[in-house]
Amino acid sequence: MTPLPSDRLDAIIQRHEIVTATLSAGSVDSDTFVQLSRELSDLEGVVAAIHAYRAAEANLKGVQALIDEPGSDSEMRALAADEKPEAEAALERAHRDLQLILLPKDAADEKSAILEIRAGTGGDEAALFAGDLFRMYAKYAETKGWKVEVISESEGTVGGYREVVAEVKGRGVFARLKFESGAHRVQRVPDTEAQGRIHTSAATVAVLPEAEEVDIVINDADLKIDTMRSQGAGGQHVNKTESAIRITHMPSGIVIFVQEERSQHKNRARAMALLRAKLYDAERTAKDSARAADRKSQVGSGDRSERIRTYNFPQARVTDHRINLTLYKLEEVLAGEALDELVDALVTEHQAELLAAEGMA
Repeated sequence: MTPLPSDRLDAIIQRHEIVTATLSAGSVDSDTFVQLSRELSDLEGVVAAIHAYRAAEANLKGVQALIDEPGSDSEMRALAADEKPEAEAALERAHRDLQLILLPKDAADEKSAILEIRAGTGGDEAALFAGDLFRMYAKYAETKGWKVEVISESEGTVGGYREVVAEVKGRGVFARLKFESGAHRVQRVPDTEAQGRIHTSAATVAVLPEAEEVDIVINDADLKIDTMRSQGAGGQHVNKTESAIRITHMPSGIVIFVQEERSQHKNRARAMALLRAKLYDAERTAKDSARAADRKSQVGSGDRSERIRTYNFPQARVTDHRINLTLYKLEEVLAGEALDELVDALVTEHQAELLAAEGMA
């Protein structure tokens, strides 16, 4: 176990004291107050972990000192020897907890997210599967107390979705869902299959951190905005006003179309939120690619064409190919109940990779 640098830990504690004192003095403007309050919230967990680590370290040193003291009572030395394994284990746990909390943070982790699901190969079955995935994430969001709002949807001919885009609002949404991006594959017997043959189809999932206006500045001159009447099933007009919005971002070529709301103002706001998320994601991806040029992620490259998971109905199993994890809990996963088991394993793998990259593994 490599000791953590004491000067770095001292600097964190000192910064916590400075921020606390500055906020207590009440001499900062509102924007600075909000910024420092967020920093303090982040620092408090780190400082608590530092104190726990140092307390465990001091406890083990005290136990070892009793064992090494030749003049101490033999019974006391025996008790200390009995306590030593637990003291070592406690220090190991505190050391690991502090390592993890000191890992570089993804600035987007605390954000809400834009969830995009598109049917891939497999025709009607792919659309039905896209619907299954959307319901899985919606139910999972419900267990977390998050709110899901559909931005746009295109239904399949027999159900499900050819494409669905939704906002998932809540704290820490992106941290839990970001590893879901990629190609999801399903193996099952369609209801229309008389011979009982298993068909394979797929859907792609993209999870983008929702960007705020301060994250991405969009120049109005770069936008081409068209309004039109919302279209319903079969090409019928949903309403007679031009409430649907299509925004084209000329520099990137990104096109956003939203028609879910009857209000043009609401559709425009949603379209701009989706555009910001896409531009923010493109910027993050470019930075991540530059940082990771010398090593490939073990959890996944983030490439949305990468096959990441298979849902096999005949065997009631779900396999995540990035970490070779198989759960025979298909029904519970699709109900959003057991999805945390997959997410937790992916987060743990990602943390192990970061520790290795930081030389702390």
